[in-house]
Amino acid sequence: MAVKEGEHLLPLLPLRGLIVFPTMVLHLDVGREKSVQALEKAMVDDENMILLATQKELQIEVPTEEDIYEIGTIAKIRQMLKLPNGTIRVLVEGLKRARIKGYANTDDCYFVTYEELPEREEEGLDTDALMRAVLDHFEQYLRLSKKLSPETYSVVADIGEPGRLADVIASHLPLKVADKQTILETLDVQARLEKLLSLIHNEKEVLELEKKISSRVKKQMEKTQKEYYLREQMKAIQKELGEKEGRMAEVEELRDKLINLKAPEQIKQKIDKEIDRLEKVPTSSAEGGVIRTYIEWLLELPWLNETEDDLSLKKAEKVLNEDHYGLEKIKERVLEYLAVQQMTRKLKGPILCLAGPPGVGKTSLAKSIARALNRNFVRISLGGVRDEAEIRGHRRTYVGAMPGRIIQGMKQAGSINPVFLLDEIDKMSMDFRGDPSAALLEVLDANQNYAFSDHYIEIPYDLSKVMFITTANAVHNIPRPLLDRMEVLYISGYTEIEKEEIAKSHLIPKQLKEHGLTKENMQIQSGAILKLIRNYTREAGVRNLERGIGRLCRKAVKILVSGTKKKVIVTPKNLETFMGPERFRYGRAEESDQVGVATGLAWTETGGDTLSVEVSLLPGKGKLTLTGKLGDVMKESAQAAFSYIRSRAEELNIDPSFYEKQDIHIHVPEGAIPKDGPSAGITMATALVSALTGIPVSRFVAMTGEITLRGRVLPIGGLKEKTLSAHRAGIKHVILPRENEKDLQDIPKSVQKDLQFTPVEHMDEVLRLALVRDPYAREES
Repeated sequence: MAVKEGEHLLPLLPLRGLIVFPTMVLHLDVGREKSVQALEKAMVDDENMILLATQKELQIEVPTEEDIYEIGTIAKIRQMLKLPNGTIRVLVEGLKRARIKGYANTDDCYFVTYEELPEREEEGLDTDALMRAVLDHFEQYLRLSKKLSPETYSVVADIGEPGRLADVIASHLPLKVADKQTILETLDVQARLEKLLSLIHNEKEVLELEKKISSRVKKQMEKTQKEYYLREQMKAIQKELGEKEGRMAEVEELRDKLINLKAPEQIKQKIDKEIDRLEKVPTSSAEGGVIRTYIEWLLELPWLNETEDDLSLKKAEKVLNEDHYGLEKIKERVLEYLAVQQMTRKLKGPILCLAGPPGVGKTSLAKSIARALNRNFVRISLGGVRDEAEIRGHRRTYVGAMPGRIIQGMKQAGSINPVFLLDEIDKMSMDFRGDPSAALLEVLDANQNYAFSDHYIEIPYDLSKVMFITTANAVHNIPRPLLDRMEVLYISGYTEIEKEEIAKSHLIPKQLKEHGLTKENMQIQSGAILKLIRNYTREAGVRNLERGIGRLCRKAVKILVSGTKKKVIVTPKNLETFMGPERFRYGRAEESDQVGVATGLAWTETGGDTLSVEVSLLPGKGKLTLTGKLGDVMKESAQAAFSYIRSRAEELNIDPSFYEKQDIHIHVPEGAIPKDGPSAGITMATALVSALTGIPVSRFVAMTGEITLRGRVLPIGGLKEKTLSAHRAGIKHVILPRENEKDLQDIPKSVQKDLQFTPVEHMDEVLRLALVRDPYAREES
């Protein structure tokens, strides 16, 4: 920019966070390169003059013309000193106000053209009054502030020029840069004094508020110290009085609860005695907390609280039928209990054990029983429990002692006659901490549990009115003495018809509700449900079936939300598009009669299953090989079957010396799954005879039973589960031991209608029924 004639140039020094007023002398530390250049340019001049203007934003490192205030102060450099760290310390004296008219050069440093701004002073009473008011407020400010020395006032009070007075006072106040700049830019002295008066007044109010806050904090601290002192005095007084008053409120609260407690008199006396002990224990003693916890447990336990049983047989039957389909024996047992209760009005709670595979509804049935009886329901899981203290509780001498799960469950129930479910009782184990199953013997004995002893409570607790229900997948895992105390009710599993009805009545409505669907926008046809049961699930219960229905609902929700369709109908034809390829075969036992392959029936913890036994003959010297991860019992059954066939070789038209010429390999497929049990004997014998005689085994026949060396067929267990698995697999004919004929009454009628049952006593009968032709018949020459 060209400099006009008569205009003067001055180097500019931009200031950060600082305002320099006229007549003000102070030190500045300068470090920025352009600022250092400006100082050096100023020092070249004889007068050492420089223009000081403040940046609008503190953080800007290289300010532009727009970043610097227009009005600043012309100052004279009195002294300049270079410091070791590279910065320059300069002493400046403010002289006059000036306005920047333009920037001449900004390459090396800031050069500006300027005009001086004279002050507009008006002498008069108004100005004198303003000066006195400013001085008065400034004096008050100094009294409140601890940052400025009292001598400052005497220096300021001697200033007679109103403009200079305003500038000096403004320089001493901790104002914002914008407020100080406003004072600098105000040329009218009277207006400047008025603005300064307002700013001093604000600062004074801030200081007064700070003083109030400080005073309040001080008082609070004094109050805290006073309370601490009084508490210490109170402790000393309480110590002299035996601490009684220190526990008074706590003890009174516990005594009020004791008055309202429904409990036998001896229990109340015990609690009262413990409250007396608590009174005498010092507040600082840890024993007080232990005693209080113990008293609270005794006060919160139900001692005499009893819910009234709803003994209506019709209502109970309705509730059980609403919640569960089938399970007639279980429902009948609950109704018998209610009938006896109606007749006698007193009966010790029965101890039922619901045994069966996962997913058949054992836990939900226990909830339904509680609902039918109108009793409170409580459940604890015993899976993985291996510490006796989990049942009986810990002795109070231990840190963190608490009652066992039985007493905890009773507190949760809130009554002395709940339905108490002990879930997964067959999953308990034992270790060095004791045997929890032994601790349950007292709980589940109707002649002992009227005075159950918990190590923590130490008072006999009456469990005789509790209706205990236990659940287990496998009864053989439950210790015999514990099993002897329970009435076992087997839930074997559901037939296809039952599963279909359960899906329609319970599972589909439940899943539709959970997924926000209704019958109007989602429908699953009966054929699709049946196909889902047959081809996508293989289980005794309905848990996987419910998962499958849930998956269909999720697919339907996705379709409806995307707007593709307004209603989703699942049919047997489109089921595969929702569920993917079929997972299981159904209705195809074997596609043809085969030699050396027989179908057996097995019991597992998840229900019944079909089991193929394959026999292969190889040239050799009579070696018997067994594969398929068989247990010891099945290996012994195979040896017995082998010995029986050797003893009957001539009658069966088998070369008596076959074992000297051939090796025999017996294999049960799915070798990764452990298999054991006594019911595969006749199946292995049949497969062996078929292989040795070359007569195929009928593909529609399945069998179960143990074999003796003389060919007798011994009884087995789990006939219902095995029969249901045969029905699922499409078997038409089931061979079973004669002694198991009585168990056929447990088989659902719908299954009996589809299957032919033949009880047998000897292996000869089995062979004649299972093989496609009689192995004992002599060929005519």
